[in-house]
Amino acid sequence: DDVDRAYFAVFDGHGGVDAANYSATHLHVNVGLHEEIVKNPAEALKCSFQKTDEMFLFKAKRERLRSGTTGVSALIVGNKLHIAWLGDSQVMLVRQGKAVTLMEPHKPERE
Repeated sequence: DDVDRAYFAVFDGHGGVDAANYSATHLHVNVGLHEEIVKNPAEALKCSFQKTDEMFLFKAKRERLRSGTTGVSALIVGNKLHIAWLGDSQVMLVRQGKAVTLMEPHKPERE
C-alpha cells in the first residue's frame, strides 16, 4: 500500500545470545505477516511478541537452550508511533530537546 512504515528493535540477551538473535531474526517477520498489521499495528506487535516467544520456547526445548532476552520495538506507521516491549528494556523519545516518557519498564517489584 502507500503507507510508509518503519520498524526498529533492540534485544538484550540474558544468559546467552540465542533468544536475542532468534528474536532479532523472527519478530519483524511475524509483525509483517500478521493479519492486523494494516488495521491494528499495536495488536500485530503484541501478538507477534507472543508468537515469537512461543516459537523460541519450542526451539529452546528441542535444542536445550537456556537463554532469554528483553526486547523493545518501535513501529512507525505514517505519523503514528507504536511501541512494544518485554522485560526491562526501555525506549526514550526526545521531542524538541525534552524527554517524553513512553513507558514504564517492567521491574520485579512492579505488578
